[in-house]
Amino acid sequence: MSQFGGTAHFNDRVTAHARKDLPLLQANMTVAEALETIRREGIGERIIYFYAVDDQKRLVGVLPTRRLLTASLDSILDTIMVRRVAAIPATASVLEACEFFVMYKFFAFPVIDADRRVVGMVDVTLFTEEMMESEPEPARAVSRSDDLFEVLGFHLAQVREASPWRGFRYRFPWLLATVASGTLCAILAGFFEITLAHSIVIAFFLTMVLGLNESVSTQSMSLTIQALRSVGVTWRWFAQALRREFITASLLGFALGSIVAIIVWLWRGDRTAALVIGGSIALSLITACLFGLGVPSLLHRLKLDPKIAAGPITLGLADFFALVFYFTSAWLVFG
Repeated sequence: MSQFGGTAHFNDRVTAHARKDLPLLQANMTVAEALETIRREGIGERIIYFYAVDDQKRLVGVLPTRRLLTASLDSILDTIMVRRVAAIPATASVLEACEFFVMYKFFAFPVIDADRRVVGMVDVTLFTEEMMESEPEPARAVSRSDDLFEVLGFHLAQVREASPWRGFRYRFPWLLATVASGTLCAILAGFFEITLAHSIVIAFFLTMVLGLNESVSTQSMSLTIQALRSVGVTWRWFAQALRREFITASLLGFALGSIVAIIVWLWRGDRTAALVIGGSIALSLITACLFGLGVPSLLHRLKLDPKIAAGPITLGLADFFALVFYFTSAWLVFG
């Protein structure tokens, strides 16, 4: 089933490679009836999940094998199945199906038509068998599921980069966020032109302010993306991560803001400018850290790729709010 040594096969319809040898279970069946159906119809080469359908054969739930085997025999499938099912559209390409595996980190997905009727199933071996056969020994040692999906994500990135046009289409839309934020920052600077003219030292440290914000937001964003490889985005996890990041950001903001304020004071002898620049850096670094956490978490929750999309959006937001704090503070003090 694994024929994906080159990129051409990734353009195939996923239905051409989907397996059809899976039993579909009626949601109103008992567990005992479901097991009897499975024994009678067989399970093909490999089954990881069982899928429940309604009377019109439309997908309504998924049953992990362990849950099915451990439930009482008189339980109705409708009461033990997982109702939120991620499914691959029948119109998707193999490349798009690969993105489902990397994003959701499930081992199999049903393939459905426009009416949500199950037309087949694909599991992760569609991609991994070819990779394990063609890679050197270290790749064969991949055992943890996180490692497997990381390898799959790496190969997916290679396929995207193999075609310049595909890489352009994948990356260009997100870079428009940088264009938009840069335009807004330029307009914002125009509103404070008089303030900049009154205090030239504010203009001197503008590059440092933006550089610190981009560096801090990039650090936070990188750590968040790394964490998202092994955790799911839940409100509890996000609240804990937000609290931790806020404390870290406050410490970074206070430390770096104080250092820059001392530099301004020693160089220019202007305590007011030192307070404005140091204070705005402290505030802006807090927002930069929070954007570094929030943006990739939201993208991951929306099943978008944070590795490509998070950078332009996070840096754009960090720059814009840094200038808002910086220019507003200068305007309040210098006019």
